[in-house]
Amino acid sequence: MCSLCLSSLLLVLLVLCFSGVSSADTVNPTIKGKGYRLVSIEETPDGGLLGHLQLIQNSKVYGPDIPLLQLYVKHETQDRLRVHITDAQKQRWEVPYNLLPREQPPSLTQTIGKTGKKPITVSEYSGSELIFNYISDPFGFAVKRKSDGQVLFNSSSDPKDPYGELVFKDQYLEISTSLPKDASLYGLGENSQPHGIKLYPNDPYTLFTTDVSAINLNTDLYGSHPVYMDLRNVGGQAYAHSVLLLNSNGMDVFYRGNSLTYKVIGGVFDFYFFAGPTPLGVVDQYTSFVGRPAPMPYWSLGFHQCRWGYHNLSVVEDVVENYKKAQIPLDVIWNDDDHMDGHKDFTLNPKNYPRPKLLAFLDKIHSIGMKYIVIIDPGIGVNTSYGVYQRGLANDVFIKYEGEPFLAQVWPGAVNFPDFLNPKTVSWWGDEIRRFHELVPVDGLWIDMNEASNFCSGKCKIPKGQCPTGSGPGWVCCLDCKNITKTRWDEPPYKINASGLQVPIGFKTIATSATHYNGVLEYDAHSLYGFSQSIATHKALQGLEGKRPFILTRSTYVGSGRYAAHWTGDNKGTWEDLKISITTVLNFGIFGVPMVGADICGFYPAPTEELCNRWIEVGAFYPFSRDHANFYSPRQELYQWDSVAESARNALGMRYKLLPYLYTLNYEAHISGAPIARPLFFSFPTYTETYGLSTQFLLGSSVMISPVLEQGKSKVKALFPPGTWYSLFDLTQVINSKQGKYVTLDAPLHVVNVHVYQNIILPMQQGGLISKAARTTPFNLVVTFPAGASNATAKGNLFLDDDELPEMNLGSGYSTYVDFYATVSQRSVKVWSEVQEGKFALGKGWVVEKVSVLGLDGSGGTSALEVDGNPVTSVSSIELSVSEQKYLEEAEDGETTKSVMVDVNGLSLPVGKNFALSWKMGVKA
Repeated sequence: MCSLCLSSLLLVLLVLCFSGVSSADTVNPTIKGKGYRLVSIEETPDGGLLGHLQLIQNSKVYGPDIPLLQLYVKHETQDRLRVHITDAQKQRWEVPYNLLPREQPPSLTQTIGKTGKKPITVSEYSGSELIFNYISDPFGFAVKRKSDGQVLFNSSSDPKDPYGELVFKDQYLEISTSLPKDASLYGLGENSQPHGIKLYPNDPYTLFTTDVSAINLNTDLYGSHPVYMDLRNVGGQAYAHSVLLLNSNGMDVFYRGNSLTYKVIGGVFDFYFFAGPTPLGVVDQYTSFVGRPAPMPYWSLGFHQCRWGYHNLSVVEDVVENYKKAQIPLDVIWNDDDHMDGHKDFTLNPKNYPRPKLLAFLDKIHSIGMKYIVIIDPGIGVNTSYGVYQRGLANDVFIKYEGEPFLAQVWPGAVNFPDFLNPKTVSWWGDEIRRFHELVPVDGLWIDMNEASNFCSGKCKIPKGQCPTGSGPGWVCCLDCKNITKTRWDEPPYKINASGLQVPIGFKTIATSATHYNGVLEYDAHSLYGFSQSIATHKALQGLEGKRPFILTRSTYVGSGRYAAHWTGDNKGTWEDLKISITTVLNFGIFGVPMVGADICGFYPAPTEELCNRWIEVGAFYPFSRDHANFYSPRQELYQWDSVAESARNALGMRYKLLPYLYTLNYEAHISGAPIARPLFFSFPTYTETYGLSTQFLLGSSVMISPVLEQGKSKVKALFPPGTWYSLFDLTQVINSKQGKYVTLDAPLHVVNVHVYQNIILPMQQGGLISKAARTTPFNLVVTFPAGASNATAKGNLFLDDDELPEMNLGSGYSTYVDFYATVSQRSVKVWSEVQEGKFALGKGWVVEKVSVLGLDGSGGTSALEVDGNPVTSVSSIELSVSEQKYLEEAEDGETTKSVMVDVNGLSLPVGKNFALSWKMGVKA
């Protein structure tokens, strides 16, 4: 359950109040200061550089400058460079090293050039892949890639530049880099980007976790990810790199097309540069640092249904039954806070969700493999009869303001917020989850409102009388509150563009002068709240039964993907929101949070029937696929319209056949960070037409979704990068795109176009209504060669394991990994497998029943079929059939390509054992 209505209404009011406010870049101009000069630099024992920067000239804008800075530079790996700049005389706030484990920089040394180390006279520090260059006066640095000499980042300024030199004050840090005009940038979220996935010059990019509905464009939303990927095409070659500023304070980032400027209201400059040079390589390097994405249980890749407003258990039971009647797949049923007693965490409503009936319902759905997930908000209701609150008070777990638990308001009324930076809070939280799991054996947790969201602002106290009143919207503040303006933490000198309107940063959240464990200011730690809650929740769930946790979080930070999945928050049932959802999902793959999706059909009222048809055709291929709606929305489960049910059966039917492929992508994400859903440029980085493409996406490297995103359309114009593409719904349909081209595809209401690329082997199963059942069905392998190729290769892979185990790896005895290979050469076709750790798959009895090979030369028939070296006789149950393939577009060069698909049916090849299949092509019938 979310506070979209609250956010939207407040923003409308604020627009009226702040209608005279222009962009933060205009109101808060860039400082054109003199910067710093490098006065010493030497090598450290760990092979890094340690230097000091001395202020050249003080300026009073946004407060006094810090006079002496410490510079630390280190090549931490062959493809990662760190540049750390902080106050040389005083410890400053940084993202806690226990939350995001990493190397510690050297301790502060306030003396200049007196450490006894030999000073360095060269201005270049070279690693395996990256080079750090600097100039001394004024200090500026550049990062270059060694292999091609490209400048990836350059902080030095020129008088004609729209930015100045390095600025470092207590509450204002500024640094810039020049950029080539043709660089394509991606990232810097979370926000709803109306211009698509590529960053758009002069759009605002503000990072400060905020409960603002995702329907607000170019606004700081629920997560903070100060990282961007830079993709360049130089001489026909593609080069990607990534830049992370590891800083949790609020910031504005100004991208002007040929430069980028950070304006940060605290902390330090802690830059990490990732060399690439491929987009996949960048995400691999990034997640190796911030944490590999969490392994997800198999069932989580099924379809999920939720709604705020399932008033009692009978409604939930009806929803499950109606999905079954409509023959629409469903794996997980969710409850928003309807199951709670008075909106209080870890409770059950005894009237509407009586525990005996709920347990009987869970026994029933668990027996067929379905799962149940409920919501938890961080605000703990202030209630003397509420055990969770009482135990929290006794353990002193709440965030403080002036020595007392900070008072806020969310759905239960008055609440206190747990401080997840406090080790005692983490233990208390784990104990409360354990207690609740004993009450209700939920299969995962949904942590919402964790930016943190507050219906009030300032210092509040509980008024006389009832609060909330029980009538009217539950998000209206009813506490007795006063604004807090007395500290520089509540009113910093630089106003970031919070909520897109430069509202005070403590607006509708925890007061920024409140304190966490060890005196940490909310001002500094604000954007870490959801991240720290995710870590605590993951630890608690993993400790329950030793099972693989599933957590869905709204607020995220750098590294959140290591612990949780994410959904894109409070969207609306509009065509624009549908289109924007693709961009947000793709961005989170770049952020290292690959398990992500948007509320299908829109959270906020109300989608049309046509829109919901088209949305399930997109949402069926989100990594995380869930229909969720607002309390005030009309019912929008997929069976509510016959037409939507048909589209759902079609699209989700394909998803469930692809589950083994999606689960293998989940494994690849876990070991290498590779996004599940990817922009096309990940697979086609030299094809510049893909760089801004935000209306299509890939699952893995080779399955392309080309949905309809506009009202009233029955065709879609789709880009096909160079190569051969096959329709996954009809494998005989081919698009041969030799140079890359747009193709107009038929897309009537119940059709979504899904294509698979050449040179891969796609593992599929038969599908089903629940992933547990779908997982037991036989496998099909789809092998794709370039159309008509006489010599070609294809490969694919498959990961299988016991998905309840917390770890996802080989060598445990509970997993199997299979590499599939195929070749066609001199009219001989061969398909074979190489299995690692086959015992698990053999124990499950999984078999390959069918192999389909696409794109073979169309002349002649087939002969000499062999399985594992043994000729197949006519009395065998194995059948081999040939189908001619159809080309939807004329070839660019006018030449006609003919190809066929060969199906080998009736196989029974154990997945856990090496097999080989071969035959000859071109024999006349």
